[in-house]
Amino acid sequence: MPFVPLVVGLLLASALSAVVSVAFGSERIPVGEIVATVADRLRGEVPGRWDVIVWELRVPRALMALAVGAGLAVAGAGMQTLVRNPLADPFLLGISSGASVGATAAITTGALAGLGTYAVSGGALAGAVGSAMLVWLVATAQGGLTPIRLVLSGVVLSSGLSAIASFLVFMSDDPRAADSVMFWMLGSVGGASWEKLWLPAALSLVLGLGMLALHRWLDALAAGPETASALGVNVAALRTTLFVALAVLVGVLVAVSGGIGFVGLIVPHAARLLVGARHRVVLPVAALGGGVFLLWVDVLARLVARPQEIPLGVVTGVVGAPLFLLLLGRGGYRFGSDR
Repeated sequence: MPFVPLVVGLLLASALSAVVSVAFGSERIPVGEIVATVADRLRGEVPGRWDVIVWELRVPRALMALAVGAGLAVAGAGMQTLVRNPLADPFLLGISSGASVGATAAITTGALAGLGTYAVSGGALAGAVGSAMLVWLVATAQGGLTPIRLVLSGVVLSSGLSAIASFLVFMSDDPRAADSVMFWMLGSVGGASWEKLWLPAALSLVLGLGMLALHRWLDALAAGPETASALGVNVAALRTTLFVALAVLVGVLVAVSGGIGFVGLIVPHAARLLVGARHRVVLPVAALGGGVFLLWVDVLARLVARPQEIPLGVVTGVVGAPLFLLLLGRGGYRFGSDR
């Protein structure tokens, strides 16, 4: 599929999807009122009747869905290249499980209560950073950040950390703790605010552009370390840089939205099916596609079982799996140098 028309189409889809996301919810808001409310805010005029719902609640939520979806898709593409495994996703290194331990501890024990509304996010970020450091130490102690060491270390530590999170829920005296932890683990952008938005949005943009600038090196790494070395790439330095960047990005995304699965796995593959395997085209398409996908997932999560919200991880699995299988059935697929 031609790259430029696809990107333009995804940009338009992002804008239209954001408007739809703001319009629909527990109370439907006319598009004209949305435009007027945003325009009043940008001009500094007196807010209208829809200001709180539109500007304070739904616009940050829509932008958070775009940022998190784009970040997860970019992280998924980077992780698949780092470990040279098409089944890799952003949570492969145990970062999500570490975040779950931190968030669960904050929910069940009241730890970090002094942070107020940021207690769960703070605990999740601390757990994510800690688990990433643990994977780093285990892998480097075994001889370096090779794909097999990263995968094995991440999978084993993920299982252990998940067991710790389950133990914390089991030992909690709060009967609602299990429900709160489960909903957080499956993901939501319902707690989005302007204060929480800037960090995941900035990191997704900066690290996405950084990976795009290194697209030739990433293409070489995807083809294999021998090929990359022959082309003059410092494989060890590139792996270390990519690991640290992905760990920071995924840790922040999980901290603000929980463990939203499937996006980082299927969206990069869908991008490769549409535009090929080169990172120069895969990364922009994956980022835009991930944002649009998660935005519509959030809309469905709010509308399907109103007035309740379905966790985003449930919707991504139910909707994403058939869509990806449909794309996969269209023709040949190439990952790295393999078809």
